Amino acid sequence: MNGLHGIIFSYEKRSDLRELTETRTSASIPFGGRYRAVDFALSNLMNANVGDVGIVLHGRYQSLLDHLGTGKDWDLSRKRGGLKILPPFAYSRQWGEGDFFRGKIEALGGVRSYLDEIRQDYVALMDGDLVVNLPISEILEEHIRSGADVTAVCGSDSFRVEDGTYFEVGQDGRVSEVLYNLHTPRGYRGLEVYILSTQLLRETVDDCLSHDRYSWRRDVLQSHVHDMNIRAYIWGGYAAQIRSVREYYDRSMQLLDPAIRADLFCPQRPIRAKSADKASSYIGPKGRCVNSLVSDGCSVEGLVENSILFPGVIVEEGAQVRNCVLFRETAVRRNAELAYIIADKNVEVLADRTLIGHSSYPLVLAKGSRV
Repeated sequence: MNGLHGIIFSYEKRSDLRELTETRTSASIPFGGRYRAVDFALSNLMNANVGDVGIVLHGRYQSLLDHLGTGKDWDLSRKRGGLKILPPFAYSRQWGEGDFFRGKIEALGGVRSYLDEIRQDYVALMDGDLVVNLPISEILEEHIRSGADVTAVCGSDSFRVEDGTYFEVGQDGRVSEVLYNLHTPRGYRGLEVYILSTQLLRETVDDCLSHDRYSWRRDVLQSHVHDMNIRAYIWGGYAAQIRSVREYYDRSMQLLDPAIRADLFCPQRPIRAKSADKASSYIGPKGRCVNSLVSDGCSVEGLVENSILFPGVIVEEGAQVRNCVLFRETAVRRNAELAYIIADKNVEVLADRTLIGHSSYPLVLAKGSRV
């Protein structure tokens, strides 16, 4: 598996994540009680013995840099290779305008010299906001065995995402149509994970940039679906693409199902995260936790039901927390009542307050707010 290189896209994208991405990119959104979204992409590559990974950044990246550090938590702190941060000042602005990259090709074009330094024969392209546990080594083997130019990893579940890419696949596994912006999606949902040869990636980036083309799915996949051998690898397990507050909430709540947790956090392919460095959680004599995920360092003296608590959350006596996701160091004071709330880091809900959202439209409390 030393023949595979990883590139993770963590630049800003247009999304419906509202307050959750005011100070961070979607790749650094906390998920599952102790993880960041990017932990899953890094762990997927680490479990396949991928030793060289580049992360494409652009804006609002300080949170991600703080989380990644040197990459030692994913065994990517190395003298040669390892984790490479591809920062915004490395990009040439001649191809795009505004605050967003128009597509993956444009982002890769900005670090074209980095592509020349890749030592491996194959490259895995992944989005940093994808929560999944993939057998990357198996996917690479299938890619080589099939003789594909590009292998696209697709999800088999029925969960649809806004602005998603969909693939119609023939019986032989070859992609026949690449579709997006569909009112009624059909085919397999793309997970934005692709494997191709390093040489093909370099040639594709050069060709697209010379014609002012910047979109991976339109200018590469869709335009060449009939003259390139694009094949699909169908993944039947859990996969979440964090693109909206509604999807973030729905997918977080699914983790309360033991079967889904077992699928995402299987021992054969562990998911690594930055250590929380917290003491054990405390549940007081009057505290109750029902069907919830409670991380280290929490103090619960009220009721927590069907909720996810990140490290350092405080729920004081008399407080009730139902169907909520509370990020690090959130404090819910005495007799407060929360339902269908996503609270960002360092939020304080004052005593006797009542905040109730809805499962179809959960309320988001911005980082550091005091309600």
